[in-house]
Amino acid sequence: MEDSFREAYGKSADKTREEIVRDFYAQTDEDGRLERSRHGQLEYLTTMHYIHRFAKPGAKVLEVGAGTGRYSVALAKEGMDVAAVELVESNLAILQKNARGLENLHAYRGDAVDLSAFPADAFDLTLVLGPMYHLYEREEADRAIDEAVRVTKPGGVLLFAFLSVYAVMYANYLSGNWASGQEENFTWEYRVRHFKEQLFTGYDVTEFEELFSRKPVSHITTAGTDGILEPLEHRPDFCISDADFPAFAAWHLVFAEKRELLGHNSHLLYLCRKEKTKT
Repeated sequence: MEDSFREAYGKSADKTREEIVRDFYAQTDEDGRLERSRHGQLEYLTTMHYIHRFAKPGAKVLEVGAGTGRYSVALAKEGMDVAAVELVESNLAILQKNARGLENLHAYRGDAVDLSAFPADAFDLTLVLGPMYHLYEREEADRAIDEAVRVTKPGGVLLFAFLSVYAVMYANYLSGNWASGQEENFTWEYRVRHFKEQLFTGYDVTEFEELFSRKPVSHITTAGTDGILEPLEHRPDFCISDADFPAFAAWHLVFAEKRELLGHNSHLLYLCRKEKTKT
C-alpha cells in the first residue's frame, strides 16, 4: 500500500510542506472561499460567533494562517488590534490589499511553527484557523500549538481550526473512489494517517483534542462550524434559500458543540484558555 501512495503522490514527495501549500493556494480562490457556498458561509458565521464570545473592541488579536484576511479584516473593522500572519505569498498580497486603510491591522509573512517575531504573553485572542490542516508531522503540530500558547496572554483564549477525517471521506470519496481515499487517510488497522502529500490532513476529534493534553491550557469546548453541508451541497436537489439560511444557521449554533455530531462537520474549532501564571 505504501508503494501505491509513492506512485500516486510522487510528484509531491520531493516538495517541502511549504512548497505543497504554496502551490495549492496559488491556484485557489481563497479570498472567496467563505462566501461562495452555504458551508463556507456557515463556517464563517459560526467561527465569528465563537470569536465574539471572547474578543471585544480593543482586544489584541493574532491570526496565524490568516489567508486573504477574511477574519482579520472584519475584526480590525470592529476596532480590534490585529496582527495577521500568512505563509503563502499570493494570499498575503491579497490580505495586504484588503487591509488598506486599516491602521490597526498589520500583516506579516510567517509560519505557524515559528512565531518568534512576537513576544510572549502579547495577545488576548489567538486564532489558528488554517495551519493545522497542513501540519502533518506531530512535532510540527506541537510546535504550532506551543508557539500559539506562548504568544497568548495568561487567561487569553485560543481557537484552533481542524478537519474531521470522517467528513473528509464523505465529502471527497463517495464518487467511486472510496478505496483510494480510505488508503490515503487510514492505515490497514483503520488508524488515522497524516503525511504531507495529503495536502489536507484530517483528525479524529478525540485525537486532535489529545494534542493539548500536556499543554498549559484548559479546554473550553470543541465545536463544529459547517455541519454536514459540504458533501450535501453537491447534490442537485440541495437548497437552503436566503430566507431559510438565518433559521438554519441559528439551529446549527444551538447544536454546534453536540459531541455525537462533531465528526460530521468538515471544519471544527478547538477552543481553550491559557492557564494563568501561578504566584
